[in-house]
Amino acid sequence: MFDRFGEFNSAAEINETAVNLRREGDLQGLKVLAAENGIDADETEAFAGGAMLFLCDDMTAALGKIEVEAKEMDCAEIMADWVEYIKVQCIESQEMAEAVRRQGKSLAGCIAKLLEWSFKHQHAIDKGILKEAGVSASRCTLGIPGMGTAKRIISGYYLGGKK
Repeated sequence: MFDRFGEFNSAAEINETAVNLRREGDLQGLKVLAAENGIDADETEAFAGGAMLFLCDDMTAALGKIEVEAKEMDCAEIMADWVEYIKVQCIESQEMAEAVRRQGKSLAGCIAKLLEWSFKHQHAIDKGILKEAGVSASRCTLGIPGMGTAKRIISGYYLGGKK
């Protein structure tokens, strides 16, 4: 995932490396840096050509990291929704964008927290619902956090209880 340049702790670190690569004329390295961090190819070209002072800001660095991490995972249905919740929080909050970008924080770690909550908060499904669904099991449980709870878990994971 972060094979050549490693995992950066902030947009500032990405930008410092990008500026140095541009100064050295290493456009291929710049493209690799951008790809590893989920930075748009068109923005990378604009930066390489001098039209932009920086390659990314905190929000685009965070969204890029989430995109790169999500490609490595099979996020479908509710997990894909959780990924979108994280992105929205990055767009809405500078603090969240900075936190998502930090080394040691990962999409897998965040989803693990959501799954942990899910297993601890399972509720039995009513027999009438099971019958309507054509489920013949004698017992079925479900524990998926609602949007508000999921957002609190996400914030707790990335911000460490700051919010």
